[in-house]
Amino acid sequence: MDYAAARRQMVDSQVRPNNVPDLAIQNALLTVPREDFLPSDWRAQAYVERELAYAPGRSLVTARDFAMLLAAAAPGKSDLALLPACGGGYAAAVLAALTDMVVAIEDDAALAAAAQEALEANGVTNAVVIEGDSAAGAPDQGPFDLILIPQAVATVPDALLRQLKDGGRLAAIQRNDHVSSGVVIARHDEAFSSSRRFGATASLIPDGFDAKASFAF
Repeated sequence: MDYAAARRQMVDSQVRPNNVPDLAIQNALLTVPREDFLPSDWRAQAYVERELAYAPGRSLVTARDFAMLLAAAAPGKSDLALLPACGGGYAAAVLAALTDMVVAIEDDAALAAAAQEALEANGVTNAVVIEGDSAAGAPDQGPFDLILIPQAVATVPDALLRQLKDGGRLAAIQRNDHVSSGVVIARHDEAFSSSRRFGATASLIPDGFDAKASFAF
């Protein structure tokens, strides 16, 4: 399979037509090989236009959803970013191309190790994977300019919101009542505001981000 051609087709058909004109985001999606961050038996499906549930509680959302989530998050080159539930590390690799440093959290030890290995194999030096509770984040590494959750969530734990800098933002795909939407939560001192940015299709919610979590949209 010609993965480079598939990446180009992905950007041309799933990203550019969906109001993601940011060239930095497009270039990151063109550069980072999705297939390298999936288990070997999933790699042939890396560029299909559907969510890939490749491990328990972990999925790779469509390129459209992910690109629009990145655009809504507006990552900056000086940002320190947190990425909970990083899975195989694809979102961490893309976010690393757009920010100064990425701290990725993964609950599953095998996935965390695979994600770190894939990042290193692709020459990503400004992202690190920590095995730990994704819903708890990495309070000793923050506070963060940006927190990006690369899957659907029903709610966001207060622990993550408290790790945002004043003026920081958290981007995620809200999933409630079988409807998904890209949202951004911004911190203003001790207050938080949420805004809906786009309709999405992602539906798999990882443990810790279901209705038992703390911040409801």
